[in-house]
Parts: sequence; C-alpha cells; structure tokens
Amino acid sequence: MERTAFPAIHFPNRFPNPIPQTNRMADTLTIVDNRTGKTYELPVQAGTIRAMDLRQIKEGPDDFGVMTYDPAFMNTANCRSAITYIDGDKGVLLYRGYPIEQLAEQSDYLETAYLLLFGELPTASQQHSWTQQITTHTMLHENVKKFMEGFRYDAHPMGIFLSTVGALSTFYPDARRIFDPDSRRLQTRRLIAKVPSIAAYAFRHIVGRPYIYPDNDLSYTGNFLNMLFKMPAENFLPNPVLARALDVLFILHADHEQNCSTSAMRNIGSSHVDPYSALAGAAAALYGPLHGGANEAVLRMLNEIGSIDKVPEFIKKVKAGEAQTRLMGFGHRVYKSYDPRAKVVKQIAELVFTVTGKNPLLDIALELERIALEDEYFVSRKLYPNVDFYSGLIYQAMGFPVEMFPVLFAIPRTVGWIAQWEEMLLDPEQKIARPRQIYTGAGLRDYVLREQRP
Repeated sequence: MERTAFPAIHFPNRFPNPIPQTNRMADTLTIVDNRTGKTYELPVQAGTIRAMDLRQIKEGPDDFGVMTYDPAFMNTANCRSAITYIDGDKGVLLYRGYPIEQLAEQSDYLETAYLLLFGELPTASQQHSWTQQITTHTMLHENVKKFMEGFRYDAHPMGIFLSTVGALSTFYPDARRIFDPDSRRLQTRRLIAKVPSIAAYAFRHIVGRPYIYPDNDLSYTGNFLNMLFKMPAENFLPNPVLARALDVLFILHADHEQNCSTSAMRNIGSSHVDPYSALAGAAAALYGPLHGGANEAVLRMLNEIGSIDKVPEFIKKVKAGEAQTRLMGFGHRVYKSYDPRAKVVKQIAELVFTVTGKNPLLDIALELERIALEDEYFVSRKLYPNVDFYSGLIYQAMGFPVEMFPVLFAIPRTVGWIAQWEEMLLDPEQKIARPRQIYTGAGLRDYVLREQRP
C-alpha cells in the first residue's frame, strides 16, 4: 500500500532542546512541621517529591502521616513515562522526542503508531512488515457483526464502539495473558486494526446501511473511508486528500500524555485486566463531553452564533460572563499558549475544504479566532485555539454526523492507550491504583431500630 502524494505542510522546528534537564540527584526539600517543630529533608527528583515521603511527617506515633489533597490531579504525577512530552507554556508536543509538527508533515498514522509503541521510527522493512501485520487483522468476527446489529437504530455510535471493544475480550480469551510479550503484541495489532472496522460498522448501523467489509488493498485511512461511505452497488475510491487529512488528524490525536481517558486506561489496567476491557473503560472516559465531545461543542457554538456579523455580540456576552455563553475550543488544561496541534488542523482544514467545499461556519470560526488572539481579555487569560476548534469543522465537511466525533477521536487514541498501558504494566513501581481520601462523614454511631428512629 503506497502512500499517496499529498500537498506538503511545512512547520519549522522551533525547539532545539525543549526538555529541561532535571537529573540532579542531590536536590532536597526542607520541610518544617510547625505542629511539632521537627524538620524533614525530602529528596527532589525531576521536580517532584514522592508522596509517600510525606507519611513520615506525623504529630504522634499513632498519626497516619501527611497526605496530599489534589482534586482532579492538578499537580500530581502518577507515573514516569517516556512516550509523550508536553510543555504547555511553550506550546510543545513531542512523541518520543519528535515534534508533532514534523510527524504531521512527514509521517503517516501507522508509522507514528509504531513510534509510540516501540520508541523508534521503523526502518522501511519494519514499516512494511508492521503495515502488513495490521492489515491482516482488520476483519471482525461475524458474531461481532451480529452483536452490533443488536443495538437500537438510534444508539449513539460511541456507546456501540466502547461496548463492542469490551466484547472483544470474550472473543480473544488469550488476551488475559498480559505478561506474555507475544500475546500483548497480538492484541495490540488486533486493536489497532479492528477499531476502524468497529467504528465504520457503528456508523453504518446508525445510518441504516449494510456493513462493508475491509479492503486490505487500501491504506489504513483509505480503507476506513471505504467502509464508511461505499455503497454496495457502486465502486468507491477514497479521495487521497481526505484520506491523508484523516491520517494527519489521527497522528495529532494518537496520544496526549496523562489525560482523563489515558489515566483511566492505566488505572483499569493496573488491576491486570485484559487490554480490551481496559480500553473500553478508556473509551467510556473519552465519551464524556468534557473530553471527546469538545469539538461537537464548538460546532454547537458556531451554529448558535449563526453569522459573522453576530460574532462581536457573542464576544461581548462571553466577556460579560453571561450564563450559557462560553467560548468553546479555546483554552486548554495543559496549553497556556497556542495548541501546536491546532495550527496543523487549521492548515488541514483549508486543504479539506478544497475538496468538500468550504464549511459555512468557517468564516465565523476565523473571526472568533482573530478577535480572541487580539483582545486583551482573552490574551491575558491565555485562551488560545485548541485542537478541537477546527477539527469538528473538518469532520462535518467530510460527512460525519457530530455523534461520530468521539469515535473518530477513539480510533487514533487507541495506540496511545495501548502504549501507556504496556508502559504501566512493565513499570516495577506501579501497583493497582488505589487513591486515598479525606473522610468527611459521620463519626462512629450505633444502629437505631426502625421503630425507635425519630
């Protein structure tokens, strides 16, 4: 399967050495407990202290020790990872050290998947073998098709997707051998190959069309488009620009460090369950509107604005803090500057629209971006466009209903979830996830018989 020629997208390498060097082993943090007057020296490594080192800080011998309280894990590292690096202040995103802009320009999704899983870019022979290995697993068991046919006609495709992925654990019981490297590799190939097929079947189910079997003569994204849009009685040739655009979008969404769904993958996987079950849980986390549904919210906002002349009025409402008026697709939990993926997506959108025609909402989006990047209100709050701002416009132009957006997110993120899951399994420091809590309930009390209760 040869790569299709595609207009070049050039992004300069802006970060010769973006990763700070923090390997000084002698660094310590001195803590004085004002309750007892005791002083503690805690080692600092890579800018962190170990939470368990705080347990020695006690008021007395029966004291449990100091814990950290960190709702939503705003400042807690739960693992060491060599997969993805993000510098939110500088707008840097690296996969295994490679800038996302360079991968988007020069790589393809399966090559990037190999990089995330194995740590290095493949040689030509490794890439050929890897692509063939994925291609041989694109078919779904006929009983999987019957399983999916059992969903209601109006079932949400993401619900179908995550349910079907979980059901695969019953088709491949060998997946329980999670510490067998050969078994892990086999499940990895199966998952990467089958999630587009599952997604395409889910799409065909909700639109009432017959399922289309994979065509292994096509590329990864070309086959996906074929399974989505081919009519049984007609020939279908995926548009190379759309196939490549989807490939780039898949690269951009392949991994993003310890987000909600990736943390779910690691936490569920820490119980040593099979990868299909863990990935179903990660997909469920992605199902939420605060995670995988963000680009749908952008489209909803643009539709509500309606026209470019209404943008100033909308901006005024946002700045006034009016209820139900939010600027969607701007700002990010991690990035405090322009999301590097958003710049790539914006250029991809322009290319896609040369094929599909311009999305009528684009002018509204461009005007919103222009104002937000110039207005001190948004600049001071570091509200820059994120990857969701333009991706929804692309998906809509390509013919996807908004219900498919989180599914299109889950397909490429599968490889990131698997890479993070395997890294967690092989980390000797990791145990089954079990956060602590601060109890705020009632103290000890005796049971009162029902007839004696006031």
